[in-house]
Amino acid sequence: MKMFLNGQPADASDGATIEVTNPANGSLIETIPSATEDDIKAAVQYAKAAQPTWAKVPVHEKADILMKFLDLVARDHESLAQTLCAETGKPIVEARAEISNIPIAFRAFAERAKHLYGETIPAGMEAGQEHHILITRREPLGVIAAVIPFNFPCDLFDQKVAPALLAGNAVIVKPSTDNPLTLCRLTALLGEAGVTPGAIQIVTGRGSKVGNWLCTNPDVDAITLTGSTEVGIETAHHAADHLAHTALELGGNDAFILLPDGDVDLAVDELMWGRMYNTGQVCCASKRFLIHRSLVDEFTSKAVARISALKQGNPADESTQIGCLISEKAAVKAEEQIKLTVEQGGKVILGGHRNGAFLEPTVIADVPATADVAKDMEIFAPVVPIITFDTVDEAVEIANDSKFGLCGCVFTRDMKLATSVAERLECGGAVINGASFFRSFEMPFGGYKYSGIGTEGVMSTFDEVTHTKTVVLKGIV
Repeated sequence: MKMFLNGQPADASDGATIEVTNPANGSLIETIPSATEDDIKAAVQYAKAAQPTWAKVPVHEKADILMKFLDLVARDHESLAQTLCAETGKPIVEARAEISNIPIAFRAFAERAKHLYGETIPAGMEAGQEHHILITRREPLGVIAAVIPFNFPCDLFDQKVAPALLAGNAVIVKPSTDNPLTLCRLTALLGEAGVTPGAIQIVTGRGSKVGNWLCTNPDVDAITLTGSTEVGIETAHHAADHLAHTALELGGNDAFILLPDGDVDLAVDELMWGRMYNTGQVCCASKRFLIHRSLVDEFTSKAVARISALKQGNPADESTQIGCLISEKAAVKAEEQIKLTVEQGGKVILGGHRNGAFLEPTVIADVPATADVAKDMEIFAPVVPIITFDTVDEAVEIANDSKFGLCGCVFTRDMKLATSVAERLECGGAVINGASFFRSFEMPFGGYKYSGIGTEGVMSTFDEVTHTKTVVLKGIV
């Protein structure tokens, strides 16, 4: 599969390629170009040249083009889902759901774009301003690099590309090297739908090279990245060198708090959704399970029973409920993290075994609050570490004793107490009586502390991808 540059499929200028394999069985799916630095420079220049032309396209026409793109996505829906399943190891049912999210997101952002009205500050609103009227308007930032992770590539493509294009920016997509194929296809479909050549492009290759070349290019005006905290910090350094705007959605180690009056059955239901989905590879998945001592035995036994019943297997099988991790390397890392947690006092009571990229869903009991996983060690896999607590204050203290602050959740029948705990959690999203894995396209999504800078969502992304200009009508009154 090729890159998409300046409206055309493109190979790397030196012909180099990288293999994309199916993580479930190791088979070769396709090859992608390994872009050179010259390729990246060319992509940025194409984007810079195309952006003013695209920006002049009226918003309603931009929206019409994106609606045509959705028609093409609908036409290719099953093929796109099969590609996503094969390259990611995501169960086919989940892959179809992710493709189905594309029209939800693009339509929502298009509706919002049509209502980004300017504001007027009338004359006389402050002393000395009796004769001047001020009018605000939104203008595009310019060229935006969209760095997208492997776990939900289409959902993050939606979140980043749709609003950036609707606001009049040119976008260069940098997908994960592990699973770039679906995004290559989606980018080409945007070109087919009528986006100005050069205003939407995709470049492929190792992030350590291609990502760095893209993010350090002084003609890139903004970088929107979802990824690890380490990569986010490095990206922020690159952006600072040329004062590029950044929006960073980074790591998380979300706390799941079950208070003594909480509904255990509901909590277990939400665990299944909030930790097992996408084989646990979710930034805002619940990852630290803080269970009140009076409920820990019931919660643990019910969780083990439900998790044990999951069917893990070939992601392409319609009946598969949990697939594999994105790579064997990722599974090895998670296996090592499980072993470390055991060394630090935890006890594996379910799973813990690895076979290639497949890692059994794992439950670790008796995890002390001093263990790495109870603080800053994010396990990107279907692993449930259970930590007990005795008081609400203790639970909140454990939850906040982390460098991360993406999301969190609390289960209790006492809404006054639930609201209090939600307010005390140091994170960007707090869910009451549900797992922290909650992200609608409408809501502003982002974290505190080392979990990121800025937010994404229909409510807020346009603030991240536009300038606000004030036009002054001096002496007009």
